[in-house]
Order: sequence, then structure tokens, then C-alpha cells
Amino acid sequence: MTHSIGNSLNNFADKVVLITGAGNGIGRATALAFAQQGASVVVADINRADGEETAAMITQAGGIATFMLCDVTKDQDVQSMVEGTVETYGKLDIAFNNAGIEIEQSKLADGDEATYDKIMDVNVKGVWRCMKYQIPALLKQSTSAIVNTASIAGLGAAPKMSIYSASKHAVIGLTKSAAVEYGKKGLRVNAICPAVIDTEMFRRATQNDPQKEQYVKSLHPVGRIGQPDEVAAAVLYLCSDLAGFTTGVALPIDGGATSI
Repeated sequence: MTHSIGNSLNNFADKVVLITGAGNGIGRATALAFAQQGASVVVADINRADGEETAAMITQAGGIATFMLCDVTKDQDVQSMVEGTVETYGKLDIAFNNAGIEIEQSKLADGDEATYDKIMDVNVKGVWRCMKYQIPALLKQSTSAIVNTASIAGLGAAPKMSIYSASKHAVIGLTKSAAVEYGKKGLRVNAICPAVIDTEMFRRATQNDPQKEQYVKSLHPVGRIGQPDEVAAAVLYLCSDLAGFTTGVALPIDGGATSI
């Protein structure tokens, strides 16, 4: 089957999309992008104010969105989120599992078990929980897609972020395994691996340190950090018919950083 580029880039009008971590940054940008393409978007986030703001931005622009409060470390929250999506819109076509944390600032031997458990619970078990409940709903459609947010830290080393790096390697493992398990059932599963993106987290980390900001930019051969909209565009591609033969991929969105 072939698809025209124009049609495939605007094929979300009848799609229901569930996005975790949609209250800000990459998640918000992707929610807005799907809504602009006509999708019905479920905005899920642990922060009610941020999530409701994203949903309001969509509806005020004439789009369709519903906010659902969800802590991906809580099984009941995740189950209710997926069930609520189907109850509200009748189905689920696409899931973008984007919720994650990065709270680590020490070398491996200086780390602590509480930090390890928190990062793994959100970044790994959270993605696993979401996929566990999303997949049965997604398989009811003839074609469906999952995109999980990993990181370039999941493709190599990340000094002073070893636990985070391990968590993102694990996300890629979950992604590839699910892609193989469900490929013949019409479900494609991919991961995105962003480098440093211009989000509130980045701005907080560099607001009082211009040298740090310039150093981070220099790590990318393109000479700048990425924008949330650029990551969103990659997610939409992976969920579109144009990517119908693409599954099990961990796509770097990194300004060339992994090519060095």
C-alpha cells in the first residue's frame, strides 16, 4: 500500500491519541501538534494545572482534548487513564508514553537506592505499566502505534546520570520487544531519543550560567539545542502512515550528537 505525503501528514482527524507527561515541554508540543492535525487528544499528567492548561490551549484553538490526572507509578491511575480514554472517545489509536524524570547529579558510586527506585519506577515501570494497559485497547484497531520517550542517554553513556541512562536503555528494550511481539497485529512500537531540548527543565538548569548553556549547545554539531516542536514532528511521523514499515526503532533527535 502506498500513501501520498499530503494525506499521510493529515491522517489524524479520526484518531484518538493518549499522551503522558503532556503538561509541558515535549509532551505539550506533541499534544498541540496532534490536535492541529485533527486528533482527539487525551492530555495526561501528574500536574493538574499544567495538564489542564495544555488541554485548554487545544480547545481554545478549536481542537478536541480531555485532561486526565495520572501518576504513572500508580497502577490504578494508569488503568483508569486508558479506560477513561476509551470511555470518552470510544477507542485508542495512538499512545505517546512521554512521562519521565531526571533527578540524578552524582557518579554511580555516590548514588542512593531511593533515587534509583524513583527513576526506575517512573521511567521504566511507568512505561511498562502504560503499555500493559494500552496494548489491549490498541489491538482493537486494525493499525495502531506507540511511541516511547527514551533519550540519547539510552544509546550510550551519560556521566553522572548512570541510573537515568540505564532507565532509558530499558525503555528501548521494552520498545523493541513489544515491536516484535505485536508487529503482525498491526501495532507499531518505536522510541524517540532526544538530546538536549529547550524545555523549562533546561532553562532552569542554565538560567544563571551562560557558560553552561553555551557548553551544552556546543555538544550538538548543529550548534544549538533542539526545540520541542522538532521532537513533536518526529513523533507524528512515527505515528503516521508514512512510517508504516517502521517499528522497533530508537530514533535519535539529537542535532548530530550521537554521530561524534
